[in-house]
Amino acid sequence: MKEKLVIGLDIGTTSAKAVVFDKKGKLITEAEELVTTYYPKQGYAEQDPKEVEAAARKVMKQVIGSVDESNYELVATGFCTAMHSLICVDEKGEPSSNMLIWSDGRANAQAERLEAEKGKEIFSRTGTPIHPMTPLTKLIWMRENKDSAYEQATYFMTMKEYLVYHWFGERVIDYAMASSTGFFDVSNRVWDAEALELAGITESQLADVVEPTWELSELVPELKDALDVPDGHRFIIGSADGQLANLGSGATSTGEVNISVGTSGAIRQFVEGAPINEKMETFTYAFSKDTSIIGGPTNNGGIVLQWFKDVIKFPGDYTELIEEAKDVPAGANGILFLPYVNGERAPLWNQQASGNFYGLQVEHTRAEMTRAVLEGIAFNIYQINRSLETLAGKPKKVTVNGGLTRSSIWVQILADILGEDLYFSETHHNAAWGAAWVALVAIGEASSFRAIKENLPGEIKITSNKQNHELYQKVYQRYEKLGQAVTALFDEI
Repeated sequence: MKEKLVIGLDIGTTSAKAVVFDKKGKLITEAEELVTTYYPKQGYAEQDPKEVEAAARKVMKQVIGSVDESNYELVATGFCTAMHSLICVDEKGEPSSNMLIWSDGRANAQAERLEAEKGKEIFSRTGTPIHPMTPLTKLIWMRENKDSAYEQATYFMTMKEYLVYHWFGERVIDYAMASSTGFFDVSNRVWDAEALELAGITESQLADVVEPTWELSELVPELKDALDVPDGHRFIIGSADGQLANLGSGATSTGEVNISVGTSGAIRQFVEGAPINEKMETFTYAFSKDTSIIGGPTNNGGIVLQWFKDVIKFPGDYTELIEEAKDVPAGANGILFLPYVNGERAPLWNQQASGNFYGLQVEHTRAEMTRAVLEGIAFNIYQINRSLETLAGKPKKVTVNGGLTRSSIWVQILADILGEDLYFSETHHNAAWGAAWVALVAIGEASSFRAIKENLPGEIKITSNKQNHELYQKVYQRYEKLGQAVTALFDEI
């Protein structure tokens, strides 16, 4: 009898990846294709949706073709996509412009005005902080600037909907991707009428919202032939990358926190219902009809280390740079670093935020500055976690994934600042495994989302150093005071 395999198709900001797993989460094969981000003006960040879709086709064809059909059966594919994308399309689904991605900041002025006028009211229903990352604020910008793509559009889509429409001819969107738009009522699980009015669009221009286990129809014939998809292979709509990273890490219950740090980062946990943080410090995105994920994204993960490495013209690689910080004591010998070099989402939600070194003296070294950078990124995550605790209490278990896990020093710093033992998977394809697991649940090959806990790749445990944690508690008080002191200056820059 052939062993059953499942595909997780993960379309992120930097690449499209197709990853094949067995039913226990063991990696069988994978393919990755990079995609290009374009920056036509300062603050703009765009991608070509046709290029992204072509990359998805390419990686799917590669993994399907690499599986030995005599021994294995590819039974299903689950989809995972990055949040906050926006594409204007015509009645045939053809794009009238590039896709605006989450890091596009052209709508900063619109976001600031909306937050001042109706921000708390909109946020109380959508659970999505008012920020230029969201399609809501981007559409308001388009409306006010009489953007031709906006004015000519028949429909407005995320990358998930665009791919589904062109591959299956369906206009559907899962709960998570709908939530990421900023105009979805997470409490009632419907499109929010007032937010749509602000954006100048109608519900008919949006897709129907469905469960993550929604099974899509047959692939369009030419694509089925081009990809050489096996007969009987089933496609499941899946969810967004954040939700699926939690699922793929086994962080499925209240109190189980997942931290993802790559170029950017986020900290999240699943909850029942849709609790909203009144201070607007964190988000609440729907996952299914009954569950949501709460958390906070940061713009400043690995990109900060990249910036620092470039600024100091460090000649080695990232591993060598981080290794220099190994022998620097916790607290970086008095240097504090606010990591907001890329603006910031949680906990500030201020695109004008900027990075700061504080406490530098003539005797400080490059290694100490590197340590301060790593600690600053971790302090920011810790601050977001404190906001999460107001909704869900102290974490019971913390898992991590992303590029962060490739550095034992960085993971240890994070564990010590949080005061929590950290667990990370032997594979870094957590979101893809989450998408694949949703597909297995949808087709009846897995019993529930939470059953993934018994089907995870091996875990590695990093033990928190309690002595360092006590020291970091004192350092964090200074970090928080510094942040409060300079926040008022960001809008003056």
